[in-house]
Amino acid sequence: MRGVVIETGQEYFSFLSGIFLAIGNAQKNYNWLITPYECYPRTKEYKEKMSGEYCWVLGEDLTSMVECEDFQWIWWTFSGFNRNLAREDVLKYKFPRADGYTKIWTLPVPIQHPLAEIEIIAWDSSLTVFVSKEDKLALKIMENDLSAQDLEEYNR
Repeated sequence: MRGVVIETGQEYFSFLSGIFLAIGNAQKNYNWLITPYECYPRTKEYKEKMSGEYCWVLGEDLTSMVECEDFQWIWWTFSGFNRNLAREDVLKYKFPRADGYTKIWTLPVPIQHPLAEIEIIAWDSSLTVFVSKEDKLALKIMENDLSAQDLEEYNR
């Protein structure tokens, strides 16, 4: 498992389009649970989609949303799951969160949801954390974004 932190190189955090580009659009291969979130979409459709306790979205739909409107996320956690897992199985567990979650600053770097393969966290619009069980995805971000740092090194 490997993580990266991005806290420089952008005026505001967190936007997903750069991360998706860096990982070669691998987000399409997962289903996503978006939990407690503060974000500011402009369109009515996305405001409604983001108005509940959580949002469950297919990777293709998440990609379309970001391509249509790459709005800023302030506090949120995106948890990516294998496409074979049912939403009902995922929802049996406590929701991951960003605000108040301090274990991302510990070693080894964890993923909050026990069934998740990927986790992306927006931390108060000041940085973005990406953690994946597939190391090559985190390495791709560091290769494509010079401001991305290895999360374990960052935490030392």
